[in-house]
Amino acid sequence: MLSLYIGNKNYSSWSMRAGVLLDAFAVPYTEHALAFDDFSADGAFKQNIGKVSAAGKVPVLVDGDITVWDSLAIAEYVAESFPDKALWPRDKAARAHARAISAEMHSGFNALRNACPMNIDADLAAIGQTLWQENAALRADVAYLESVWGKLLADGREYLFGEFCIADAFYAPVVTRLKSYALPVNELTLAYMARIQAHPAVDKWVQAALQEQTFVAVDEPYRQHR
Repeated sequence: MLSLYIGNKNYSSWSMRAGVLLDAFAVPYTEHALAFDDFSADGAFKQNIGKVSAAGKVPVLVDGDITVWDSLAIAEYVAESFPDKALWPRDKAARAHARAISAEMHSGFNALRNACPMNIDADLAAIGQTLWQENAALRADVAYLESVWGKLLADGREYLFGEFCIADAFYAPVVTRLKSYALPVNELTLAYMARIQAHPAVDKWVQAALQEQTFVAVDEPYRQHR
């Protein structure tokens, strides 16, 4: 059975992508949760994840003697290991498109990522309003995001490529960001967000995140310790 090492479900967007993907496609795995701390070299998190991967980050997927330590590489590995599950779209052109926007999410949207770190448990609507007014790069990222989603969803499909796939799993943490910060988005985006939030794999992750009730200062730029 696969082993997946993750961080706090409330904060770790990278972990969410891998966990949601495995659950969405009913891939059996054992979860190993490593609590975030201050990420110092001698802290518990770095010490524990260092035993699994020299990269010192999550998620990490272990399959026997094989270790995969990047969320996009994990997605590709699982897709390759379970070809019958069609984690990528079956159509070649759609598959290429899905790979492109997943890689783009993996490496881009820096303004959205930096200004609005994932925090499922928090209501940051007031912060989001201020960020929206003051951060032009954030507005540009959201506008581009909506253009990417809008072109794919304009024909009424449920998910980005019809059936739920890796691309949807990769954008699931973005949905939680848009919700937590109450960023202004159009009706098409809101409808897609609702479908993603209702997906059993996403809902499972979110409910577990809400149950954590932890506070990690380095991941909380906008709230004080409760």
